[in-house]
Amino acid sequence: MTRGPLYQDDYKPQFSGHETFPLRYGWLKKAFDAVWESQELAENKSIFLGDDAIARFGVGKNMVSSMRHWATAAGLICDSNQPNRIEVTRLGELIFGQGGLDPYMENPATLWLIHWNLCGAPEKTTWFWVFSHFAGVTFERDGLVKGLTNVAKGRQWTRVAMATVKRDVECFVRTYVARVASGKVTHEDALESPLTELGLIKSIGKRDGFRLVRGAKTSLGDGVFVFALLNFWKRFSPNAKTLSFEALAHEPGSPGRVFLLDENDLADRLSDLDEITNGALRWSETAGLKQVIRDEDLDFSLAADFIQLDYHKRTKKEAA
Repeated sequence: MTRGPLYQDDYKPQFSGHETFPLRYGWLKKAFDAVWESQELAENKSIFLGDDAIARFGVGKNMVSSMRHWATAAGLICDSNQPNRIEVTRLGELIFGQGGLDPYMENPATLWLIHWNLCGAPEKTTWFWVFSHFAGVTFERDGLVKGLTNVAKGRQWTRVAMATVKRDVECFVRTYVARVASGKVTHEDALESPLTELGLIKSIGKRDGFRLVRGAKTSLGDGVFVFALLNFWKRFSPNAKTLSFEALAHEPGSPGRVFLLDENDLADRLSDLDEITNGALRWSETAGLKQVIRDEDLDFSLAADFIQLDYHKRTKKEAA
């Protein structure tokens, strides 16, 4: 039986919002700064609307809408509880705020966090489905389109046109795979999305062939991994004090799935949890039962505190 958020009756699919533009370098910082600087306004959602927005961001109307979409999907800004207001998130402040950890996105931890927020949550249907439900290793664009439209038909999602899914899949691929520079495509345009640096998807042989790169991820830090683990735990089973290895490795939206880790790589990371979290999380293999145990006092809202481990560790290395 297929399981996960996409197969719940109240799930609402999303195949748009990016206006066909993949995430681009500099967009997240610009969007965050615009929201940060407008927080004192009673109704600041207008910063992404109208002619003023075009002048403010220096791009066309559709690109402005795309910038807001990506900053929201990446978990850096969000709608406020108050009408016509938008605000920065705690994660956004940690990375891009005053004295932020990585305002220029120079640390791979930031890219891994963005990837996790895009693919670990089910809101972006194509992103979530590819990393959590696609069973193959290699694929072509048309294969993903067919797979997603079959899911849409099976789930009886309304107003899901194949043309819309096709555009979404194209944007997905361009988010993770750099285009080959040519006479028509400059080197700068070929590297349009920062997430291509993660190397999660590679082009293979033929023009439309791609491969998901499973295995160890050396640039994925312990802090982001723990953040993702707690983020998944909160969505999957928030009241449970233990979480099985099986769930962390194979459940839709799990760290094992989203980071494309094999079971050995995942087990290696889990075995270090006690030291990394100072006992807040512990790895146990008692009586053949593999699971993570969390301290009763551990609050899921503190998950973002752990990401700082990766930035501080890098800063110390650079200083040395």
